Amino acid sequence: MARTEASVTDAQASSTDFSRPLLAWYDRHHRSLPWRTPPDETKLGVLPDPYRVWLSEVMLQQTTVGAVKRYFEAFTDAWPTVEALATAETDDVMKAWAGLGYYSRARNLKKCAETVASEYDGRFPDTEAGLKALPGIGDYTAAAIAAIAFNRPAAVVDGNIERVITRLHAIEAPLPQAKPEIRTLVAQALPHDRPGDFAQAMMDLGATICTPRRPACVLCPITDGCTARREGTAERFPVKAPKMEKPARRGAAFVAVRADGAVLLRQRPPTGLLGGMTEVPGSHWTARQDGATDISAAPFPADWRETGSIRHVFTHFALELSVFRADLHNDQLPGDQPPGDGWWSSPDTLPGEALPTVMKKAIEAAIPGATRKPRKG
Repeated sequence: MARTEASVTDAQASSTDFSRPLLAWYDRHHRSLPWRTPPDETKLGVLPDPYRVWLSEVMLQQTTVGAVKRYFEAFTDAWPTVEALATAETDDVMKAWAGLGYYSRARNLKKCAETVASEYDGRFPDTEAGLKALPGIGDYTAAAIAAIAFNRPAAVVDGNIERVITRLHAIEAPLPQAKPEIRTLVAQALPHDRPGDFAQAMMDLGATICTPRRPACVLCPITDGCTARREGTAERFPVKAPKMEKPARRGAAFVAVRADGAVLLRQRPPTGLLGGMTEVPGSHWTARQDGATDISAAPFPADWRETGSIRHVFTHFALELSVFRADLHNDQLPGDQPPGDGWWSSPDTLPGEALPTVMKKAIEAAIPGATRKPRKG
């Protein structure tokens, strides 16, 4: 449905002045999250710990709130301050991160903690520019920390906020082309007295009301100014550029099981895809090329048998691994002499290793249940 010039003007006039009804809604309906300071406290000047805000924002990139909660609580239990995280063993951090994906975030997390502890006396910079100078902190994360932790008037734009703004203004430009316009519109609506609460209110609105499908427009506190709601086109937005088909790669994974149930593991190189994470031996596949898919790539001679295959989707490609298992007797491969630079991980320690999801899938194809942590109690 085409919009008249008058309707466009009216929509823009009302959609740039929605912070008060939005914040009133947030005061009543905000989500309770372990890293968040509730609005009744922030209105009194009580701001959250910048360390907890930074940690949560890094974890939440490309990950859901539901998945992040337990990781956040485990991290803050183990390392309650940025100084504690700075002195942690890198391998322990990678183990705690395993399963969250995008492992460069974990490496940058450690580097950033070390930088804040050593160069900033354990205090995060309180401006966007200062925050962006830290390892692993880009435009979005800097704006989020500045607004939420320091109440700076920073325009925060995540996926939820993109959805709210593109519907509010019926922005036809596809993402990511529309990002600069969205950021400008957020900045125009930003209340300088409560920028942190405004950012979190926008996030909550997108997560709970202005959802990708079947948005609950009748419950929305800013529906009166929403062009897409008025025109019945909410689910069209945000407009996205067509996705390119991901290339498919293939390879092999080899799960060697010692007589006592221990599994042979090794560490990936410190940089590159899954850098520094733990893996079972396998063929040399990359995002650009296939690896061998048969026992020609086995790490040593043994009675390897295929136990199935697994598929895993990375950001830029999909991977299929043929999985092989070998059960080794002590006289075949002495327990104190693992091949190469690998190590044996017992059934008790295996679930706690720094295994990315793709490697957990490979091990599970050979040993069902091996990587699942036992339930407490």
